[in-house]
Amino acid sequence: MSFEKLLKPKSVAVVGASADPTKVGNYVLKNLINDGFAGEIFPINPKASEIEGKKCYSSLTAVPGPVDLAIFVIKRELVNPMLKECGTKGITAVIVITAGFGETGEEGRKLQREMAQIVEEYKITLVGPNCLGLINPWHKLNASFGQAAGEPGSIALISQSGALLTAIQDMATHEKIGWSVLASIGNKATLDEVHFLDYLQYDDNSRVIAAYLEDISRGQEFMRVAERVSKTKPIVILKSGRTASGAKAAASHTGSLAGADAAYDSAFARTGVIRADSIEKLFDISVAFAYQPLPKGDRIAVVTNAGGPGIMMTDALEMAGLTMARFDETTREKLRKILPPAGSIHNPVDVLGDAGAAVYAKSINVLMETETVDSVIVILTPQKMTDAVETAKAIVEASAKYKKTIFACFMGAAAVAEGVDILRRNKIPCYPIPERASSAMREMVSYSRYRARPIRVIERFAVNKFPVMKTIKSAMTRGAYEIGESDAKAILSAYNFNVPPGAVAMSPDEAVRFANELGYPVAMKISSPDILHKSDCGGVKIGLQNAQAVEDAFELMMLRIRRNKPEAELRGVLLEKMIMGGRETILGMKKDRQFGPMLMFGLGGIFVEVLKDVTFGLAPLTEEDCRNMLERTRSYRLLTGVRGEKGVDIGSIVQNMQRLSQLVLDFPEISEIDINPLKAGYEGDGAFVIDARIILSKERA
Repeated sequence: MSFEKLLKPKSVAVVGASADPTKVGNYVLKNLINDGFAGEIFPINPKASEIEGKKCYSSLTAVPGPVDLAIFVIKRELVNPMLKECGTKGITAVIVITAGFGETGEEGRKLQREMAQIVEEYKITLVGPNCLGLINPWHKLNASFGQAAGEPGSIALISQSGALLTAIQDMATHEKIGWSVLASIGNKATLDEVHFLDYLQYDDNSRVIAAYLEDISRGQEFMRVAERVSKTKPIVILKSGRTASGAKAAASHTGSLAGADAAYDSAFARTGVIRADSIEKLFDISVAFAYQPLPKGDRIAVVTNAGGPGIMMTDALEMAGLTMARFDETTREKLRKILPPAGSIHNPVDVLGDAGAAVYAKSINVLMETETVDSVIVILTPQKMTDAVETAKAIVEASAKYKKTIFACFMGAAAVAEGVDILRRNKIPCYPIPERASSAMREMVSYSRYRARPIRVIERFAVNKFPVMKTIKSAMTRGAYEIGESDAKAILSAYNFNVPPGAVAMSPDEAVRFANELGYPVAMKISSPDILHKSDCGGVKIGLQNAQAVEDAFELMMLRIRRNKPEAELRGVLLEKMIMGGRETILGMKKDRQFGPMLMFGLGGIFVEVLKDVTFGLAPLTEEDCRNMLERTRSYRLLTGVRGEKGVDIGSIVQNMQRLSQLVLDFPEISEIDINPLKAGYEGDGAFVIDARIILSKERA
């Protein structure tokens, strides 16, 4: 990949440069010139001799010297022939701004596939098509038809939407935020977000990587690269298409299908990616990481000149899962000497409404020195005695002196504007309300913890793969892609899941004999490869207490099934010992198109049907991953025991989740599994698969 020539070229050709100020080809050329690009610029237009004071060439091959980067602003039909000309010329970096490819229909997709083939043949690094271009302020390169590059900064931005990139760029200029790289990646014909993440990890000018994405097409590769990058640099992503309608709109915009949103959440959590749910939060979080050192812990001290905002900040921090720092007596005594008698020496520290900058400065210094404080947030409200400018300067000085995380929360507008400007120019994150400050701080603390996490270790269990291979091969040979309960349980048993003792009976007498051997109560279920949803057609009867009940249930079940499903092949009934006590949970897996097997956990009954209280995680899962999935459910306390009830065997649930993770990775033919319910017994009693089904992929793995 020629990223150096893409972002740090010594010469640039604008193919389709125009003298018409209303044309994109003119904007691109003027941006290169006006933003001060120091290298050679070659306008390419066979109908002009000079544009914007630059000598014009009829073609790329007519340029006398080497060209590092070519920017295409030409008709769609000319793009691929011109790409071949780049290959002939030895140009290895290209930006295709031209639209009308994969986002427009089959003809456009065909041209985009041809583009990818040409790029591979000539080893060209290509951005686009259908993009805004690239901007590298540190190199004074504005290879786009967007706005001026602005002052260089330490935040890199990758955007799948060119229009959104220009909006963010304009907002950033107002907020005094500089960028290291701005990359509009468009249709991602060859280069995508994974390539840019890989490159930006080693870009010294980029301290934070931010992104707006509508889809991630290489999910597994994204996870591999993002997990590596996140260990050295924070990645903040605004991923659109959270709703079904939004995902459909994203698909129509980008020409690709978006994965399930739960899969994106799981992928981001696994790889340490921070997910922003708005442009505002993308800014808030990115700026925090770009400007401040990582906090060492979650203990926050607050300084305020007003009680109400101090209480609001306390609420916001605690709701964000952060801790209000406790002060020792030495710290309180230092504050007592600084503050007026009515001030508060506890957290939040209230310097009172008439506090000048000197009182603020002394209080901030005390807290920055305190070992039980990991970060400080300074609140200022504009009162008569307030000096926003000098207080801002005091915050800047403390930040430079102590190298500890510090935020400002200057509440107001015109009265605090000058102070806010000083903070922004000096790399102090400043938020207008407590909730935005606490949200950004939470992400910094969470990321700091992620960085400190040990390497994930995947446990492998001793299992018997042979019967699983045999069952799956037999099913696929028959074209039976839905595996019913008996075979599904046999597969799970091979991976050491607990299955209740049971037997298949072909007659009422046999059913009674098996029930007597198993012991009452028993459950009876129809056994048929053609019936997956047994309860829908009267194929399930539970709590059978004696022989007569078993005989009656058998005869009635067969009668009903033959009437409701006359075409079904019947293989008798499955009798199982009823598992009493404990709680019903649900364990499942559905293969996501982008990220692979995604496991689900939840409690049964109303918790799934009404409350939708489930969590997701991508395979492979560690023990810690599984425990986190359990703990993230709202009903987790019911598993641990409440109001004197016993807790269930959580360790057994966790191990079953790990075994399921191993199974679906060992057998990629499996596209979906439902274990519903997985009956979790009380502590030490284990967990049992009460019912299960498996769906195989019709596409050969």
